[in-house]
Amino acid sequence: MAKSSSLNVRVVEGRALPAKDVSGSSDPYCLVKVDDEVVARTATVWRSLGPFWGEEYTVHLPLDFQQLAFYVLDEDTVGHDDIIGKISLSREAITADPRGIDSWINLSRVDPDAEVQGEICLSVQMLEDGRGRCLRCHVLQARDLAPRDISGTSDPFARVFWGSQSLETSTIKKTRFPHWDEVLELREMPGAPSPLRVELWDWDMVGKNDFLGMVEFSPKTLQQKPPNGWFRLLPFPRAEEDSGRNLGALRVKVRLIEDRVLPSQCYQPLMELLMESVLGPAEEDTASPLALLEELTLGDCRQDLATKLVKLFLGRGLAGPFLDYLTRREVARTMDPNTLFRSNSLASKSMEQFMKLVGMPYLHEVLKPMISRVFEEKKYMELDPCKMDLGRTRRISFKGAPSEEQMRETSLGLLTGYLGPIMDAIVGSVGRCPPAMRLAFKQLHRRVKERFPKPEHQQDVKYLAISGFLFLRFFAPAILTPKLFDLRDQHADPQTSRSLLLLAKAVQSIGNLGQQLGQGKELWMAPLHPFLLQSVSRVRDFLDRLVDVDGDEEAGVPARALFPPSAIVREGYLLKRKEEPAGLATRFAFKKRYVWLSGETLSFSKSPEWQTRHSIPVSHIRAVERVDEGAFQLPHVMQVVTQDGAGALHTTYLQCKNVNELNQWLSALRKASAPNPDKLAACHPGAFRSARWTCCLQAERSAAGCSRTHSAVTLGDWSDPLDPDAEAQTVYRQLLLGRDQLRLKLLEDSNMDTALEADTGACPEVLARQRAAAARLLEVLADLDRAHEEFQQQEREKVALGPLGP
Repeated sequence: MAKSSSLNVRVVEGRALPAKDVSGSSDPYCLVKVDDEVVARTATVWRSLGPFWGEEYTVHLPLDFQQLAFYVLDEDTVGHDDIIGKISLSREAITADPRGIDSWINLSRVDPDAEVQGEICLSVQMLEDGRGRCLRCHVLQARDLAPRDISGTSDPFARVFWGSQSLETSTIKKTRFPHWDEVLELREMPGAPSPLRVELWDWDMVGKNDFLGMVEFSPKTLQQKPPNGWFRLLPFPRAEEDSGRNLGALRVKVRLIEDRVLPSQCYQPLMELLMESVLGPAEEDTASPLALLEELTLGDCRQDLATKLVKLFLGRGLAGPFLDYLTRREVARTMDPNTLFRSNSLASKSMEQFMKLVGMPYLHEVLKPMISRVFEEKKYMELDPCKMDLGRTRRISFKGAPSEEQMRETSLGLLTGYLGPIMDAIVGSVGRCPPAMRLAFKQLHRRVKERFPKPEHQQDVKYLAISGFLFLRFFAPAILTPKLFDLRDQHADPQTSRSLLLLAKAVQSIGNLGQQLGQGKELWMAPLHPFLLQSVSRVRDFLDRLVDVDGDEEAGVPARALFPPSAIVREGYLLKRKEEPAGLATRFAFKKRYVWLSGETLSFSKSPEWQTRHSIPVSHIRAVERVDEGAFQLPHVMQVVTQDGAGALHTTYLQCKNVNELNQWLSALRKASAPNPDKLAACHPGAFRSARWTCCLQAERSAAGCSRTHSAVTLGDWSDPLDPDAEAQTVYRQLLLGRDQLRLKLLEDSNMDTALEADTGACPEVLARQRAAAARLLEVLADLDRAHEEFQQQEREKVALGPLGP
């Protein structure tokens, strides 16, 4: 049985933040940190004391993670960013409510004594001789300590307390990974048994020493099981303070999902019920187990369930029948064709998630060139007279500020200059659209045509159903927020964001086939109407060709991956350090290279068009980790540690532009190399320079790594591999939430049939089938409950046996 742990984190907004700039405002952003690892950075919201971010992340975690922290900072374009405040959430606080956390939380002051990180390795023995009891504390080493000096390192020493006695180790200069290997012996003094406390401090020549963290062990622990191993450092215990006073608050949503995933055979009965639902006759749609699951799922859980169901059916090669089943249910209960798929139903969410899972490479191929151009050119465009800033456009004309009409004409030319290539790329992309998407749209087209056969519906309804998904839920959102679709590493600045909004509105109007042009409040879009109407006929022709595809089911067989191993999952320019840059200054040792990552290789060349490539097999990767800024005096550097056929380790250093790009490359490389054997448990976060490691100061290049690796920390995204067992476990968990509702609503005495028929409009036969489906679901849930309990009992027995067990 496997265990998995993931955090769903949403940084929503802030309020009442303090002003940090002379303008009386701030430029806030938020860092998200899991234990010692920064996993995400939001965009900077310029000139705001009440910023809205609305950014969401899924972080896959190691099972032993302890703390989630949010740091709000004010970005300073000159000098260091100012820390405004932080929120710390322990694992226990997050799991206290199964629904997670969704609330405003006051920011607290960042106390240096509380900002501890890292671990210490100790071996403690309790000895007894003729003079009494003696405690022998072997202080071996520490790792990943907080940097307290301006150089990005510390000068750590350890202080050991037992009763009224204390001893200190030596101080090791300029390292966050000290190796002491010192034994300190303390004699027991008369009185009650005392705890053992080990504190780490950063030595300072001037001023007071800085606290780095502590561990403490009770007398009972010392007597029964003396400490031996690595222990996480903790801050000083302190009374709760009035956090958030004058620092503002942050609204966050956090949910921890921890699952024990059973062997595949345990989920087989549940899988059979779900498959039976989509493969059964259409007249049983309303009484199938999947229909009951849809009714039990609340709106806030619907997107997560839709993603898991789509992945589950994709893994079985049945995504087409699954989407067709949901489409049949949706169109059957829709009376007005103009409202078709406009709600956030399971059908709408499933098609949306299906497009993201299957169509993301297609989306990148179609939109990325023009999105990149908009970001790079930074043109000012505005059609709304209420938002026009004529003064900022003086550089366009040397004859003074343009008039409103001139500004409108200039903006219209720029907008159509971007929209033209965007529409050309979309309508010319039929051959590049994934076959599975085309088949899903073909089924959708057929179902809508059958449901609304009247002549007045034939003109647009069959097109609107498809364009509503493809344009309104896929292309337009990707144009509006490219970062959320992995088209850009950073959010747009305010000016570019406004340009993207205008382009997204135009694409949305085209997707609506021009039906609402001239209506509503945005009459200032009228100059664009001729272009939009001209594009509508092209879109109809594009959709006709898109659904003109042979076959009724997905090609291929059930698979564990959405894309072939050769598919590129990430690419872009990075700075790569030469293997042995002899005699070169550090800043000249990194060269700009274009990098491709697939499931098979990590490749480099001078440019995308360059024919000569150097490649590293992904199967050779043993670790992918961050590098301390002090190693090369450069930020956002990562290392890829590989092993050749002879067993020798080699390290490639890559520098990214910012922390978000770094996190995305770390995640992509870790996921691509996840199946590799012999992964490293530890590595060096520094570099071997001047005959020693910059991190732990060891002089042997082959010295064992001083920091543990973080291979389990990844970001969830569209390229995640399929995992049918984990997805079935999610469905089981959702059914558990609705089990009581199932029992109450559908397993009542048959005398309730008349009342239920009056309430739901369902005939007795349908109600009987629903009751039978509910009974089968409850039986499957009971079997899975027993399986989980059996495996948990086995785990408890293993723990009870301990290392001496059989």
